[in-house]
Amino acid sequence: MLFTNKTVLITGASRGIGKAIGLKLAAAGANIVIASKSVEENPKLGGTIFSAAAEMEAAGGKALAVQCDIRFEDQIQNVVDKAVEKFGGIDIVVNNASAINLTPTEQTEPKRFDLMYDINVRGTFMVSKACIPLLKKSTNAHILNLSPPINMDMKWFANHLAYTISKYNMSMIALGLAAELKKYNIAANTLWPRTTIATAAVNNLLGGEMLMKMSRTTDIIADAAFYILSKPAATCTGNSFIDENVLAAEGITDLSKYSVVPGAQLYNDLFV
Repeated sequence: MLFTNKTVLITGASRGIGKAIGLKLAAAGANIVIASKSVEENPKLGGTIFSAAAEMEAAGGKALAVQCDIRFEDQIQNVVDKAVEKFGGIDIVVNNASAINLTPTEQTEPKRFDLMYDINVRGTFMVSKACIPLLKKSTNAHILNLSPPINMDMKWFANHLAYTISKYNMSMIALGLAAELKKYNIAANTLWPRTTIATAAVNNLLGGEMLMKMSRTTDIIADAAFYILSKPAATCTGNSFIDENVLAAEGITDLSKYSVVPGAQLYNDLFV
């Protein structure tokens, strides 16, 4: 299988998009390192690192669940050390963990700003940094950030400045690493959905059940990530991918199976 003996570290993999990517790669033979905070189930969110690990092993891969809050470097290093101990290295990093708070500047509390910066920006940077020495040893190393193409249309700054700049920072990290690490054949790219994806954040924070019904399942992001991470790292780097375009390049244009409600009108995601 394509990802046999490849070790993939995914942040925020106990549920949602991170878990979906883990399941897809586990089914292709990968070892999945689940780096997330949830060790006890929150009924509103569902899932823990342990339930996700069990699902990934059932899908055909091997899994390692390590509790990790990526705001703390010692916890990041612990995940990396445990991954090396169990699997011998790290081949792929998926920076998926994110905090979201869609408030205008006046309504953005300092603690909310700090949380988004500490997770989305600093956390993504520090996770990538900690994994670089191991990625250098891999034969097809990839970093994939779940963040948008940098779209400087003012409308994306107008309503939720703090969140926008934090997500654009994640994208700048990927583009910067693509340039910095090219000489080591380590790829760095971003991936973002064209339409909203049915996740706990959409359900609990953004649009509730109505928006969930206008969304696609996490499988579309997982499938797109699978194709990106299958590509040669030496040549597939520095891109800001949109899920639909990745699938179209693979000849997949009928996306109806990804709709939460078959045939429903879909709602475009932010930044696209």
